[in-house]
Amino acid sequence: MASFLDPLIAFVSAHAWLGYLVLFLAALLEAVPVVGAVIPGSTIILALSALVPGGDLRLEWVLAAASAGALLGDGSAFWIGHRAQREILSTWPLANYPRLIAQSEAFFNRWGALAVFFGRFVPPIRAFVPVTAGALGMPPPRFYAVNIPAILLWAPAHVLPGVLAITALHQYAGIPHHTGVGKHYWMLSVIGGALIVTLATWAIRRRRGRSTIESAAKPVRKND
Repeated sequence: MASFLDPLIAFVSAHAWLGYLVLFLAALLEAVPVVGAVIPGSTIILALSALVPGGDLRLEWVLAAASAGALLGDGSAFWIGHRAQREILSTWPLANYPRLIAQSEAFFNRWGALAVFFGRFVPPIRAFVPVTAGALGMPPPRFYAVNIPAILLWAPAHVLPGVLAITALHQYAGIPHHTGVGKHYWMLSVIGGALIVTLATWAIRRRRGRSTIESAAKPVRKND
């Protein structure tokens, strides 16, 4: 991964205007079923966000590019599932990933609309939840009502850790903005990944605990 990200960061530093296209494509491809399970889109976004403090990329455009790519990717996957219905889940290439399809379907059946929200933060099923939601008949207005807020939270959650980490290294460790970025991208990935996984896990467990309490509180009806 280091051999891939270091040249990419150097390339974007030299051609900043293409950085936004890379960010857009990374977010887009990460949302495509099957492709998103192997494309390290989140890592690319997190690594390139480290170029913001040095002025190579602008924060608002980084957030906009990542959000637009995620929205187009999720929306396209949803509409493909919505048009093809459940049949698409058993056709190529999705048929080659029965375990991920089963996990996505179980995730959606358990959480409903919240699966679309939480699924955006949980790889690799992130790439399968939108198409599954469409295939299982989720209404488009309901999908976008959940998906858009999720993306608006997901983008800063992936971008800001890199920005803050490099800013801290510059201010407190004396590392210049334009050096050491490639060497520290693993640290940024760990920080961002930990924050995202922690948030998603906490929210899911909190929801699960609430459901358990509500189920236990329901009165048991005895047969006459």
